[in-house]
Amino acid sequence: MQRYRGQILRHRRPFWFPASNYYILSVSVAFAFFFLVWGILNDGRESTTPWIPAGVGAAIVLGSAVLIREVVLREARDRFIRSQRLIDQSVAGIARRVQERDPSKLTLERNAAILHEIARKSEAAKVLGRFGEGHREVFDLCSEYLSAVERELPTVGAGSPRIAALRRGTEVAERYHHYHLLQWAEIESRALTQQARSHDKIASKLESAKQAVGVLEFALDSYPYEPTLVESRKVLLELVSTVRFSDLIQRAERASFKGNERRALSLYQDAMFLAERENPDIQDDTIEQVNKEIARLRGTSSDA
Repeated sequence: MQRYRGQILRHRRPFWFPASNYYILSVSVAFAFFFLVWGILNDGRESTTPWIPAGVGAAIVLGSAVLIREVVLREARDRFIRSQRLIDQSVAGIARRVQERDPSKLTLERNAAILHEIARKSEAAKVLGRFGEGHREVFDLCSEYLSAVERELPTVGAGSPRIAALRRGTEVAERYHHYHLLQWAEIESRALTQQARSHDKIASKLESAKQAVGVLEFALDSYPYEPTLVESRKVLLELVSTVRFSDLIQRAERASFKGNERRALSLYQDAMFLAERENPDIQDDTIEQVNKEIARLRGTSSDA
């Protein structure tokens, strides 16, 4: 699972529909519009040349699709990427300042400036609420600040006003860290779960589902008793075991069809063991059917 935790921290670009797929879809819609208008005008006898207005309408539809992609959507995508780069540059600058090892690295002024920057990044992340990257940048910055405070406090003299400031800053940073880590985990795990459900191939389903589990386990490292994280992880683990169960059943059915009954029996038994150990909520009729297949294959093996 460590491999998936590493993967989830990579920078993810916003979704962009490939040009070939987009224009194939646009041409299909334009053709459909052409035949729809042509059929209406032809049936209604409203025009002696129904293909002309139908063609004009289809051309407008296709031209609008090109305009939407190349102007509207591309501008929105570029604007998002520019905002992400600004966040990256700003956070990188703050992180470098936090990591500096000079004795005055967390003066009262610098401490206040970093907390102000965290608050500003937090507001920006909330504006881009449906994008997980903004939340991730904030909780990463909070982690850097909290580590710096932990290193600094033992060196602060008794009675120094920095002690109260650093403790207040710790409380503020912990609140931001908690909020944005949970927001990031929810957004990322939901997106990966949707990917898992949309894939047709078992391997792709498992890959996305395991990455979603990795997101939640990363968050649980910081907040192991957070109820929403614990419950979401449980649901995702059940999804993973359900996918694995389906994979075993499909492989068993293929082995039985090919006449390899010993292999089929082994796969059915593995599926039952998985269901009993990891996912007791699999439907009873499915379990009953698998048990019937196991009994049939055992009977065949005994007869042989």
